[in-house]
Amino acid sequence: MICVFLLGTRAATFAQVAAPSNGQLRLTPTELTALHSKGALAPGSSNHAGIEEIVLYGDPAKPGLYTILLKIGPNTKIAAHLHPDFRTATVVSGTWYFGYGDKFDAAKLKQLPTGSVYTEVAGQNHFAMTKGPVMVEITGYGPSGVTYVNATDDPTRK
Repeated sequence: MICVFLLGTRAATFAQVAAPSNGQLRLTPTELTALHSKGALAPGSSNHAGIEEIVLYGDPAKPGLYTILLKIGPNTKIAAHLHPDFRTATVVSGTWYFGYGDKFDAAKLKQLPTGSVYTEVAGQNHFAMTKGPVMVEITGYGPSGVTYVNATDDPTRK
């Protein structure tokens, strides 16, 4: 199933896993790796071209619980931004470098290998980067969105 959201004047598409009507979902690591989104502009992502978002549960654009899978390409740098909702995340594969603050600061990044857990507090600025490919699963209560500290860092404005 493909969902399309309108964000301002830009259309955003992303893959949504179609779970059976009973809500049961079972995916192996190989199946997760094979999932692909159709674009970077999706609620709950950072609007970055180096990131694919796959919705595993719910709808991050609407009120309610959601779970998304972010597939982040190698050598991706995400500037300081925030989300309006509280989110809990798990690094599914790779090593994610994540920090809190109002601007990207490599000294504040913490190396989070596979299996690590972190939070994105509602309204709190954070930033991240990768060296190799990374997959992160995020659960939050929407609606979600993204606001960059410096508007010129927002990939939708470039």
